[in-house]
Amino acid sequence: MWSYRAWRRRRLLARFPIGTALWQQVIDSLPLLDGLEPEALDRLRDHCVLFLHAKRLTCLPTVTLDTFARLRLAAQAQLPLLELPDLDWYGGFHELVIYPDDFASPQKHRDPDSGVVHEWDAEHSGEAWLQGPVILALPGIEQSGGWEGYNLIIHELAHKLDMLNGDANGLPPLHRDMRIADWAEAMQPAYDALNAQLDADPDAETPIDPYAAEDPAEFFAVTSEYFFTAPDLLHDAFPAVYRQLALFYRQDPLARLRHLQASHPEYRDPKEPG
Repeated sequence: MWSYRAWRRRRLLARFPIGTALWQQVIDSLPLLDGLEPEALDRLRDHCVLFLHAKRLTCLPTVTLDTFARLRLAAQAQLPLLELPDLDWYGGFHELVIYPDDFASPQKHRDPDSGVVHEWDAEHSGEAWLQGPVILALPGIEQSGGWEGYNLIIHELAHKLDMLNGDANGLPPLHRDMRIADWAEAMQPAYDALNAQLDADPDAETPIDPYAAEDPAEFFAVTSEYFFTAPDLLHDAFPAVYRQLALFYRQDPLARLRHLQASHPEYRDPKEPG
């Protein structure tokens, strides 16, 4: 049966091919992609073309992104979607705005006990707005791509996945073979344990970034970062969370990392780039 969507996809891929040398340069710059099968890397390349055609990258003054930098960003944006059903998972926004540096973001919080509203400015390297753009600071983009437990792009786009159900609350649309009860039984105790550790000692060495304790939405975004960039740390700390994210993203980065560690001596310390 003829499909306009499939025809348009083939047309875009034919019109905007990525050269082999350039794509290899992108792959070589992203240790995060090490261990992916050639077929998966080919699909990722196609996803990058479609992503860059569908989304507008708006660079503020002093920011310049060449084709390599745009592809590098797109590859990280599309990695979480690589094995998901062919749905419009990033359909809730059309623009990524690139700032030259971290930016001040007005914050507001209402104390549920007193009713007092607190307002302040906080330095952020990224934001995802409900029914709005994704904002990314250039230094955070450039620092992403390794196995260090940090990826600004994956973090902010995880918020966009979360927002497919409305306001970000740590619960993205689950697949039919997943249960909300199982998700909650994995996420809530881990979130509570992280908060309890920080309540006991605000300077505690937490197993994952303590920013995950801010609220359930940040917990999902941070654990998504760790799922792809430090899966061993996430699995060691919260194995049930890792299992739910593996079901959601349909990937197993921990198995890929362990294979790399077994095959390549430089990967035996996952914090060292490949």
